[in-house]
Amino acid sequence: MVLPFRSSEVNVSVVALWSPLDAMLGVVAPLGAAAALDTALVIDLDPRGPHYGGSFSLADLVDRGPTLAQLEPQRHGPAVLRNGGVEPEDAEEIVSELVARWPNVVLRCPQATEPSTRAIALLPLLPEPFTPTVDGEAVYQRTHLSAPKHVKDIVLPVPRTSTIKSLLGGVRPPRRDRWIKALGQVWGT
Repeated sequence: MVLPFRSSEVNVSVVALWSPLDAMLGVVAPLGAAAALDTALVIDLDPRGPHYGGSFSLADLVDRGPTLAQLEPQRHGPAVLRNGGVEPEDAEEIVSELVARWPNVVLRCPQATEPSTRAIALLPLLPEPFTPTVDGEAVYQRTHLSAPKHVKDIVLPVPRTSTIKSLLGGVRPPRRDRWIKALGQVWGT
């Protein structure tokens, strides 16, 4: 899979995230990365992805064409565009327009994404020797089983249950939340 935007035209912050092993982390971490900034859009590129809320989807924008209000931020804070069943390559033009008009964009990539796409892998930090690795950048999610380990990549603390519930419920946790703050580091990679 090639990420569906032309990088030569991108002059905003874009981060692509995928989780090859942990579906829940792949659903929640993109929301957390968006919540770490003042204004950001999560675009779900997975046609079989979760049913995030919202009145329209990426598939709707591809099928019917977007309005200007659907392409630009209408308020500060995180926003989410669920997929709705469209393949990433079929949404390239719409995704490029969204990337050009939003100050920050999180691309939520499918679980089957290849490491060569420049997406950052979200991986569980497991006890040795079970810690997974990938070619390319990774963010490790500490678990209650994780032993302290020094890795060159970002290591997220164990999130609070209230943080996960807030994100899944469409409520922005405080940016001072330690998990949200730690996820904010993906914008610097």
